Amino acid sequence: MQFGIFSVSDITTDPTNGRTPTEAQRIKDIVTIAKHAEEVGLDVFALGEHHNEPFFSSSPTTTLAYIAAQTSTLQLSTATTLITTNDPVKIAEDFAMLQHLADGRVDLTLGRGNTGPVYPWFGKDIRAGIPLAIENYALLNKLWREHTVDWQGKFRTPLQGFTSTPRPLDDVPPFVWHGSIRSPEIAEQAAYYGDGFFANHIFWPASHTKQMVGLYRQRFEHYGHGSADQAIVGLGGQVFLNKNSQDAVKQFRPYFDNAPVYGHGPSLEDFTSQTPLTVGSPQEVIDKTLGFREYVGDYQRQLFLLDHAGLPVKTVLEQLDLLGAEVVPVLRKEFAALKPAHVPDAPTHASLVAARAAAAEKKEEVTA
Repeated sequence: MQFGIFSVSDITTDPTNGRTPTEAQRIKDIVTIAKHAEEVGLDVFALGEHHNEPFFSSSPTTTLAYIAAQTSTLQLSTATTLITTNDPVKIAEDFAMLQHLADGRVDLTLGRGNTGPVYPWFGKDIRAGIPLAIENYALLNKLWREHTVDWQGKFRTPLQGFTSTPRPLDDVPPFVWHGSIRSPEIAEQAAYYGDGFFANHIFWPASHTKQMVGLYRQRFEHYGHGSADQAIVGLGGQVFLNKNSQDAVKQFRPYFDNAPVYGHGPSLEDFTSQTPLTVGSPQEVIDKTLGFREYVGDYQRQLFLLDHAGLPVKTVLEQLDLLGAEVVPVLRKEFAALKPAHVPDAPTHASLVAARAAAAEKKEEVTA
């Protein structure tokens, strides 16, 4: 199982001292955070995409390429890539280039985003969000798997005899996760292609996540990609740790109360009881995270949100130290002990290359 962190790239005032980092400082801090994630033994760093303040990450592939040059084992991903407002041709080219530069340590999570105005900014209609996601991904999937593409759809100009460059590394495209909070159509899309399904799993109760993941698993099996429990599932999550829970709550409360997304809403206590947010000791984080398996089954990737709501980079690095030293090693051991042998690990470039070679060898044996 893969463990890692994701960032939404917000630039938020620290409510405890009134300081707001500059864009330049926040960008440099995110690189420091990603590098430290690898240093403490995490597997994945994922960066969101936004085109509006107070977020800085308008070009995740640029940032991830810079991080790739300074890391060696960290899997680089997105949280998310906007499949609705980006041109699928540009996504195909950008991520294939990143894949080469990072020696295959790349996958991506596709999503529709949570900022309505982004659609007209890029000449799209938000009312077509789901059809855009479906059509654009069909083209992206084709661009990565066919050398010469002829294409005609509703939302972009036709392509004739087009080849996206560079081609995917080893002719194996990056693995794709389809991210969604509430759209069953996206779970269906992920299942149809046999791709991964990433449930944001931050703002909604367990019953909602269970329903969405259950639908994806059912449809994954329906389309013949394997049994339902072999479907590739990832979860988001949010934690704040301290050696003891009382100090964790005391330290995190001002950040929670003033966070741009959920500040001035439910209390910290209500939010932690009703959603996957965990604020407490390492053991409390371990216990709650292990409990996710009870309603989503065995899954392949767990990402945590740590750097948001104005938390200073020093605090985020301390959080990573605790996560890497006291939480993730226990979670790895416990999840591994529970996982049946037939349930796959999270796909990597190496595993996808090996699977393609095995499929080709099997095909040769059948036709021989």
